[in-house]
Amino acid sequence: MKQTLRLIFAVLVVLTVLAMPAAAQIQPQLDAGFNNLYKLKFDEARTEFSAYELAHPDDPVGEAAQAASYLFEEFNAQGVLTSEFFLNDKKFLGGVDHPADPQRRAGFLASVQRSRAMAAQRLATNPRDVDGLFAITLLDGMESDFDAIIEKKQLDSVHKIKDSEADAARLLAVKPDALDAYVALGAANYIIGSLPGYKRAFLWFGGVHGDRVRGMGQLAQAAEHGGYLQSFAKVMLALACLREHQPERAHTLFAELHRDFPENPVFTRELARLDK
Repeated sequence: MKQTLRLIFAVLVVLTVLAMPAAAQIQPQLDAGFNNLYKLKFDEARTEFSAYELAHPDDPVGEAAQAASYLFEEFNAQGVLTSEFFLNDKKFLGGVDHPADPQRRAGFLASVQRSRAMAAQRLATNPRDVDGLFAITLLDGMESDFDAIIEKKQLDSVHKIKDSEADAARLLAVKPDALDAYVALGAANYIIGSLPGYKRAFLWFGGVHGDRVRGMGQLAQAAEHGGYLQSFAKVMLALACLREHQPERAHTLFAELHRDFPENPVFTRELARLDK
């Protein structure tokens, strides 16, 4: 009887672990680094990411996080993650007004290259390696955003979107609770779905589809159950809600972001606008 009870208890423990969301399995240093990004403390974030890389020199996610720090810092400098940007079709669909800071641009591209090389090495040994798949899924999404928004190379961005969809699907097949993958998928679906009809028709023939509703649904999954990118998903979803004339939902999301990161003036500003 005791052996049976022990077996039942062991099975319950295993099932509980398997059912835990991605956020419960995150690495503390990476989590601290991403939290610093949402606080706009970019140097502190890179310090955390560097410490993680020293402790895990073969993990490509650390270098992917470094790339995220440079991209997020450039987005902040250019005002990308704001309602002024998202509600302006010329900017939202056309990109930023100014070239990227040379140092941030170089740092981003170098980190992307190193992370891709590390991920490729791991995936060559094990095509189902979770860290390798997670890293390239992050990189696909970031490079797509970088090409479209910062470099204004929409065609290059489209190719990255196709890669992102394929790599995210591979990651989710291996680890269904890796819901950060839905950030890249959701953003791509929403942005492409927001394009004028003739542009979407052109992309459709190239095998790239877009769906605003589906994109918002994917962002919502990441915003509710994501890991490192949960707060980023909330930002993207809130801004999409503003475009879709859903101010109440946007207000709820920005209120959560302001509660979690009161140091971030962007969240404070967006919430104040919605309160008016």
